[in-house]
Amino acid sequence: MRLAMLGCGTVGREVLRLLSEHADELAARIGAPLKLVGVAVRRPHRHPEIPAELLTTDAAGLVNRPDVDVVIEVVGGIDPVRGLLLDALKAGRGVVTANKALLAEDGASLAEAAEAAGADLYYEAAVAGAIPLLRPLRESLAGDKIVRIAGIVNGTTNYILSAMAGASGGAGTGYREALEQATLLGYAESDPSADVDGFDAQAKAAILASLAFHTRVVASDVYCEGITEVTSADIAAAEGLGCVVKLLAICERVGSAEVGESVSARVYPAMIPAGHPLASVDGAYNAVFVEAESAGQLMFYGQGAGGAPTASAVLGDLVAICRNRVAGGRGPRDHVHANLPVQPMGATPTRYHISLDVDDRAGVLATIAGVFARHGVSIATVRQDMSGGAGPADRPGARLVIVTHTAPDAALAATVAALAELDEVLGVDRVLRVENLGRPVSALGVA
Repeated sequence: MRLAMLGCGTVGREVLRLLSEHADELAARIGAPLKLVGVAVRRPHRHPEIPAELLTTDAAGLVNRPDVDVVIEVVGGIDPVRGLLLDALKAGRGVVTANKALLAEDGASLAEAAEAAGADLYYEAAVAGAIPLLRPLRESLAGDKIVRIAGIVNGTTNYILSAMAGASGGAGTGYREALEQATLLGYAESDPSADVDGFDAQAKAAILASLAFHTRVVASDVYCEGITEVTSADIAAAEGLGCVVKLLAICERVGSAEVGESVSARVYPAMIPAGHPLASVDGAYNAVFVEAESAGQLMFYGQGAGGAPTASAVLGDLVAICRNRVAGGRGPRDHVHANLPVQPMGATPTRYHISLDVDDRAGVLATIAGVFARHGVSIATVRQDMSGGAGPADRPGARLVIVTHTAPDAALAATVAALAELDEVLGVDRVLRVENLGRPVSALGVA
């Protein structure tokens, strides 16, 4: 099996190391030896560890060599990678990619090219690094009906939120301090926006929803909020309710056969019960919780990023594709036969935790309750935070903490906007969503 590789960064170097160190074992597993015929990079002089005869700056020429069987792509980005992979698939070559951004934006064109040419397209490394997740969704659970996937799929943000909560046993830090720690440890890039603004998790949610619900979901279909506005006060409020704050990617099959089913896909920070398995996932680890009708609840946990873990997933895909080629067949295809609509965020049922600074006088609570009622939102719990609320000296304030029952997100958002306009409200301090994830939140008084 003759291999071409596009890119040789952190993941690519680990792929080359594994190919070299485990060459005999890989050949035995596949039934044929693997031979690397070229590595396309932009700056060959930065790769003295690779034999010069293998290095090239002509990625298109390498992909279109007639003797290449499988193309491994670890470059990232959309273009020109999209065209290179389409060329490889149209020529009937197998493709292994870790490119979540491309798959989330235009996985359809890659899948169509693979289908037309009878080629294999594998991308386990695109979501959750070394964790075997996509193949179980595509194959192991193919006979079941998946109803929900909820996961921590970005290690950088999970490290930051864990540090803010003092998960390592020390005192919690603020967001900026936690981000600095993550950067020093190599978990965060010099520009961390893809992680902290939620875009990385958004792309992964699109891939997960597409596979789980047999429906084409792209990144722009996924509602997205990052963690940049999460404060130490939010972390403390969650702890007081028996919860923790995690950045979640949530993909659900919603509705019913009677009224019609749709797919909900969203990414945002949310409070979850401290007793849920995802709540104990700290540091830069990833975990994904899958719920299926027959299989029940399944948990996938492990290292979600890093050169060696991601390379492990790449090699797993490479072995699968090469086995298929040796046997003269191809692997399972992605199916989008369900073609379900994607539910807009405004129609998605969720719950809010709202902190309000209000006038400390009689009748204020009744006024606030009336706003919730007018928007069709039911209050689950309300309490006064004894730390008090903000306000001028001649206008004493109180802080109210309200947790709602489930309601459409648009109704909840409209309620918050209306509260902010009230004379009695000195300020809407913070709003966070609350997710039960199929389990009761006894601390909130809501089943």
